[in-house]
Amino acid sequence: MVKRKTKRKTAQKRPARRKAVKKNVKRKAKVKSIKKPSKTQLRSKNLVGTVTHFFDNISVAVIDVKKPISVGDTISIEGPKTNFKQPIKSMQVEHTTIKTAKRGDNIGMKTNKPARARDLVYKI
Repeated sequence: MVKRKTKRKTAQKRPARRKAVKKNVKRKAKVKSIKKPSKTQLRSKNLVGTVTHFFDNISVAVIDVKKPISVGDTISIEGPKTNFKQPIKSMQVEHTTIKTAKRGDNIGMKTNKPARARDLVYKI
């Protein structure tokens, strides 16, 4: 008997798989720089405090007071996404209504629009 040599099937090399290329790649949004207020703007408004917390369901902002404010003053709440003005109608410290707030008080105040933590409060 004659042995025939058979051709072995060589493993065919598959083409290398390419990694999936994402066509719609989301890029980081460019952050706009915050404009510094001019000298005339700084003269017209004084920094009074900062918003430390905001209660959405009752629309109340907790403000850490740095300079005295009172009922009837007009304030401006400003931040990266917030910018509105309103008069102070009432203020409370631990559920007690007050007319003036001094430095160091944490007051609760009803706002017309939503505010965010770390927004700045100016007296106009």
